[in-house]
Amino acid sequence: MIRAAKYLIPAAGAAVLLLAAGHEDLTGPLPLDDPAIDYYKNANDPVARLKRQLDKGEIKLRYEPSRGYLRSVLTALNVPVSSQVLVFSKGSIQVDYIGPRTPRAIYHSDDVSVGFVQGGEMLEITAWDPKVGINFYTLRQEPSARPTFGRSGADCLLCHALSITKGVPGLMVSSALVDPTGKPHGAYVTDHRLPLSKRFGGWFVTGTHGSARHMGNALVREGGTAESLDRESHANFTDLRSLLNTAPYLSAESDIVSLMTLEHKAQMTNLIIRAGYLAMLKRPIEPAIAELVKYMLFAEEAPLESPIAGTSSYAADFTALGPRDKKGRSLREFDLNKRLLKYPCSPLIYSAAFDALPKPVKDQIYQGLWAALQTEKSPTNQAIAEILRETKNDLPAYWKP
Repeated sequence: MIRAAKYLIPAAGAAVLLLAAGHEDLTGPLPLDDPAIDYYKNANDPVARLKRQLDKGEIKLRYEPSRGYLRSVLTALNVPVSSQVLVFSKGSIQVDYIGPRTPRAIYHSDDVSVGFVQGGEMLEITAWDPKVGINFYTLRQEPSARPTFGRSGADCLLCHALSITKGVPGLMVSSALVDPTGKPHGAYVTDHRLPLSKRFGGWFVTGTHGSARHMGNALVREGGTAESLDRESHANFTDLRSLLNTAPYLSAESDIVSLMTLEHKAQMTNLIIRAGYLAMLKRPIEPAIAELVKYMLFAEEAPLESPIAGTSSYAADFTALGPRDKKGRSLREFDLNKRLLKYPCSPLIYSAAFDALPKPVKDQIYQGLWAALQTEKSPTNQAIAEILRETKNDLPAYWKP
């Protein structure tokens, strides 16, 4: 039986009160059962494809006594172990298993995330479908001759299809003050627009960040405030063994660069999905496109106060995915001195879901990107335009030099 996520986020009835700090979005949910969407009937995401392979016996998953199918699932879905981040805030359907001593591990790629909980009954997986957005799956953590993924629905969408995810089945990364039981207080959605000082509450974080301070690795007593959080002694952590036993996990890391990337990708994913939904529902898309382009180009990114460095191979693994232009440049290159990316344009422009957007949506996105890059003539914007020109083969003719 799936346990209710009683500490997921503060709620009043079915209304979720988790908001992006300083970036509240009041857009209501869109109709998932509209024939143009048919959310509950469609599934053509990486997990759905893997499920079909399992059902036909074309692939097998290997079970390990301590971690179940975790390693095998990550391999099958091409999700890197180096992406591991650990969250101890109670925010999952397996809430009873999660806490500061037993955080949930999340592994992620551009279109998939996999959640693992010590002693948990299941793996929790999200997968990005090019048409309907994020689908939610579980995989029972028990030996089976033919394990299969179960698709979740209404329970997950109580939190993952409201204004905090732009009204579509989407993703969120939050920050909160978390007490010793793992219960979050005052949670809010985070992304690259927030300064580091407001991020990572409820997460373990490994990596160096100089004089900058975040909310990670630290607990508060119930009723405590952000000002009372011990940021100093929990800063620049490169080894979590003084805080918890990392042996049950595939890695001893909760890499800061991976976490920052996950924050960006979650909101970018939602914006792409929403634009597609509005087009399929034949609603005005201009405001959604404007917001998407602005976010895609990191227009409101909070500058980094000090250089950032992770502790795993995540940055190198992410960068290696490319693609690269003739000069060897890639939108996946990190800066980590003053900002997240060297060339601030979201790498999710290469995702299968972006490529599958309705043509009118992509036309307007490309138009908005071109206008923004030409309005402010800078070496960085010129580099972004050149990289896209050589690595995106469906750009309109006016992008040509």
